Amino acid sequence: MNLRPYRLAVAVTIAGAALLAGCASNKGAPNTIYDFGAPSAQQSAPAQPAASLPPIVVMDATGGAVLDNERMVYRLNYADPLQARTYAGSRWSGTPLDLITRRLKVRLAQAGVTVLSATDAANRVPILRIEVDDFVHAFSSASASEGQILLRASVLADHRLVAQKSFAHNAPAPSQDAAGGVAALAAGTDRIALDLKNWLSTLDLQGK
Repeated sequence: MNLRPYRLAVAVTIAGAALLAGCASNKGAPNTIYDFGAPSAQQSAPAQPAASLPPIVVMDATGGAVLDNERMVYRLNYADPLQARTYAGSRWSGTPLDLITRRLKVRLAQAGVTVLSATDAANRVPILRIEVDDFVHAFSSASASEGQILLRASVLADHRLVAQKSFAHNAPAPSQDAAGGVAALAAGTDRIALDLKNWLSTLDLQGK
């Protein structure tokens, strides 16, 4: 009896099982989880009190489906700017929309603004709506990248639009990896929060 075909089949089966086991092991590898970090004490002290601003309801940020999950997105603008890629081993602790909402609320509150949630909404209380158009770690080359943020802010009072403005900020990444992208996007969000507070200070939100 020729046992060579049988032994070959067994060897192929074992090799295939080992390959599948390796793939399963890789798929089960833990992700590195990132957020924006704790707000620093230095940034918590407002440069200018926002006493002239009335309480304001800050709604949850909205945006596209790519921002409503925990995947971290990056783009190689120097190679294929139309392709959105995701970091395989890194994730956000929540959706970018959630992270942006929480950070903006914290920064506005630290700047002296009385921040209310949607459940606190009442007549004559202005409402701030945020729509995020872009939030990505963008590479201009293999050795240079930045966190790109683009959002639109709308202020409404008594069911009417008071003002609307777009805010954009590109913050350089300290490293060309997921960690560098996180640092850049966190810094960019903080900068937009400051710009947002300054813009709100120019609006007539007192209902006079």
